[in-house]
Amino acid sequence: MDKLKISISGVRGIVGETLTLEVVIDFARAFGTYVKSGRVVVARDTRPSGKELKESIVSGLLDAGCEIIDIGIAPTPTTLLMVKELGAAGGIIITASHNPSMWNGLKFVSASGIFLTKPEVEEFLDIWRKKSFTVVSEKKQNNIEKIDSQDVARRHIDKIIKHINTDVIRRKQFTVVLDSCNGAGSVITPMLLEELGCKVIEINTEPDGLFPHTPEPVPENLKQLCDVIRTKGADIGFAQDPDADRLAIVSEKGECIGEEYTLALATQFVLKKKRGVVVTNLSTTKAIDDIAGQFNCEVIRTRIGEINVVEKMKEYNAVVGGEGNGGVIIPEIIYGRDSLCGIAVILQHLAESGLTISKLTSTIPQYKMVKRKIEYPLDKVDTLLEKIKDEYKENPINSEDGVKIDLGDSWVHIRPSNTEPVVRIIAEAPTQQRAEQLCEDIKKLGTS
Repeated sequence: MDKLKISISGVRGIVGETLTLEVVIDFARAFGTYVKSGRVVVARDTRPSGKELKESIVSGLLDAGCEIIDIGIAPTPTTLLMVKELGAAGGIIITASHNPSMWNGLKFVSASGIFLTKPEVEEFLDIWRKKSFTVVSEKKQNNIEKIDSQDVARRHIDKIIKHINTDVIRRKQFTVVLDSCNGAGSVITPMLLEELGCKVIEINTEPDGLFPHTPEPVPENLKQLCDVIRTKGADIGFAQDPDADRLAIVSEKGECIGEEYTLALATQFVLKKKRGVVVTNLSTTKAIDDIAGQFNCEVIRTRIGEINVVEKMKEYNAVVGGEGNGGVIIPEIIYGRDSLCGIAVILQHLAESGLTISKLTSTIPQYKMVKRKIEYPLDKVDTLLEKIKDEYKENPINSEDGVKIDLGDSWVHIRPSNTEPVVRIIAEAPTQQRAEQLCEDIKKLGTS
C-alpha cells in the first residue's frame, strides 16, 4: 500500500486507506493549533471525496477554536489570494492536484497567502506528530462564514484584469477551447475568458470531479482537446489540472506545446515589458535561461516545490517565476502558480505578437524533455545518487535537490518525488533521442 505522502508540498494519500477521516481531523487540529485558533480559509477542488474530507477539516479546526471562512470549490491560486485579502491566519486547500481521483490531499497556506515554508512545515508537523493540539470547549467554538463562490471568482478575475491589457486581447476575439478536467477551474476560467472577449468552447467544465481523462495536463491526456481545436478551427487551447494551478497549451494546429513552454512564453512576455530576475526550479527547461539571456536577465534555480520558488522570488524581487509543470507565477497578482494568470498573460502575448501560437512558440529555443519514474527503495536512494555522481564526476553537478548533471546543451535531473513513492528522472536535450538516452543511462545505473 502506498504510504501517506508528507512533504513541503503538503499531504497526499489514497482516500480511505492512507488518507482517512481521522488523519484529516488531526491535521486540521494541528493546523488550527499552529495558527493559534485564528481565522482559516477552507477550500477544495471538485473531487467527490472532498466534501466529506472538508467536514472533517471543519470539525478539526472548530476543535482548535478556529473561525472558518468556507469559500467552497475554488482553485488553489484563488484560495491563496483570498487568505491574504481576507487577512486570515491561514488556509487549508483539499486537493491532490494532478493525482488520480482515488487520491486526495491537503495544502496548507500561511497568513502571507503563500504555502508554508520549510521551517513552518516542520513546526506544524511537530504539533501534528506530538498531537499537542489546542482544544476548546464546545461553547467556545466559532461559527462558519460562507462566501459565495461567484464572489470569490470575481475577486480573482478582477485582480488579474488590473494587470493586463484587456483591450488588446478583446480586439482579437480569440476562439479558445478550454479543458478544465471537470476541476476547480471549470467555472471561473470561462468567466475570465469571456471577460477577455474570447469565444469559449468548453469541454470538461462540469465541476463534478468526475475526471474525463487522467488529470495531469500532459500530451497523452489531451487528445480530446487537440481534436476539438482542429475541428472548430480554434486559435488556442488551454488545459488545467484539477486545482487549476497548472496550465498546458495546445496550438491552433491541435498540437500540444508542452507545459514547459507555458512558463517559457510567460517569461518571454514579462521580460519584454520589464527586465528583472527570473526564478524557476532545477527541473525546468533550459529555454528559460536562453530567454533570460536575450534580455540580459539572471535566472535563479531552486529545489522542486512551489514555496521554494516563491521564497527566492521574494528574496530577489523577481519579475516572473514558476515551474516547468505549467506553473506561472506573476508576483503582482499572486505569489503562487496560477493557470488563470497564465492564460491572461499568454493571450496578451499572443495578441500583441500578431502571430499564431505555434509561430510564437517557435521564437523560443526548442528542446526535448523526457520524464521517467522508477520504483526504487526510498531508503536506498542516497546510495543511488552517490553512484550517479561518481559516474558523471567529470561534469558540473548540482546536489541541492537530488542530483542534476549539466552536460552543456543537455542535462539530467534525478530526485525522489515529493508527491509519489518513486524516483523521478528528467532529461532535456536538443533531440528526443538524446533525452531518452540520458534517462536510459540513469535507469541502467539504478538496476546495475
